[in-house]
Amino acid sequence: QDDCSEFRSQFEAGGRLSCTRENAPVRDASGKQHTNKCLMCAEKFKKEAQRGGGTVQRNRLPASERTNQVRCS
Repeated sequence: QDDCSEFRSQFEAGGRLSCTRENAPVRDASGKQHTNKCLMCAEKFKKEAQRGGGTVQRNRLPASERTNQVRCS
């Protein structure tokens, strides 16, 4: 079971997830307490991204398809 399934569609490349700062403490599978479920999932996604696994890779373009973007003012 994926405790973070509701947040998977919201994360960005690199495992970043924008969360509110509401105080609703939860514990992950290892027993570590987090301020809220979103922040727990953000940490989980970050670890997945660092390992190069999980669904983070699903949303990344292959290097051959990435383009350099320039901001125009």
